[in-house]
Amino acid sequence: MSWRDRDYMREDAGGDGSGGGFGMRRPGSHSMVTWLIIINAVLFMWDAIFGGSLRASALEIKPHAYFSVDTAVHHYQVWRFFTYQFVHVDFLHILINMVMLYFFGPIMERWWGSKRFLVFYLLCGVSGAIVATLLGAIPGMRVLPSFVPVLGASGSIFGILIAAAVLFPQQQVRLLFPPITMTMRTMALAFLVIAVVSVLAGSSNAGGEAAHLGGAALGYLLVRRPRLLDWADRFSPSAIQSGINKNRWQKKQQDERALEVEVDRILAKVRDQGLGSLTRKEKKTLKEATERQKMAG
Repeated sequence: MSWRDRDYMREDAGGDGSGGGFGMRRPGSHSMVTWLIIINAVLFMWDAIFGGSLRASALEIKPHAYFSVDTAVHHYQVWRFFTYQFVHVDFLHILINMVMLYFFGPIMERWWGSKRFLVFYLLCGVSGAIVATLLGAIPGMRVLPSFVPVLGASGSIFGILIAAAVLFPQQQVRLLFPPITMTMRTMALAFLVIAVVSVLAGSSNAGGEAAHLGGAALGYLLVRRPRLLDWADRFSPSAIQSGINKNRWQKKQQDERALEVEVDRILAKVRDQGLGSLTRKEKKTLKEATERQKMAG
């Protein structure tokens, strides 16, 4: 079976109608890539507007969202493994990441489906922070000092690039700068070599490059073992509503069985002791059961 025949490549992959193959999106729909770009841009503009104001301590986003070993690990602020992916150092930083997401993100979103792509994107970012932390803990390798902040979507972007290179290694890609053409595989390998050399050499951005490697590693693993993300479909609104409806139905069935048992007991009491022996509550229960039977019949 080829990957195009698998169920997550069908038109309804992801269960949200966003498409799982390489077909066009439905008119009027917004891709997950579009929403991610919008969220990143809005947060960047918010931070740019309020970051230098007198109210910066309350409104600036980066101090509450960046990742560092000290804040996220030592002080248990675990949300930073996710939030750091949505804040950027400066305009060039967010521009490069969003351009990469714009061009390569749709490839993987069409392959995964929107829901799985979002989970894939976030987990690659989390993996980037984890790997940077682990490499920084190796004696003699000061990749990420505990106080150094890490920001940006680069870990997630690297996960996307590596996954795309695994799926479409011979796809031709033309870089914006320098303006040269290469295969997806060559581009991915070049970025990986740069990241590895930067980490081993202890460059000023070694922590960021370690995050790139973490995102790339998980991106490779997940695209090779796509079933690892099967659980993501359970968190769709339709799946949640289905679970709620199932629980309601089960409770209704239990209530009806309990009512039947109680009515049988009341009728047995009437037979043995007469109608006058019933309490007010028992008479009410019998009346409600009679009304339900009339409505059902």
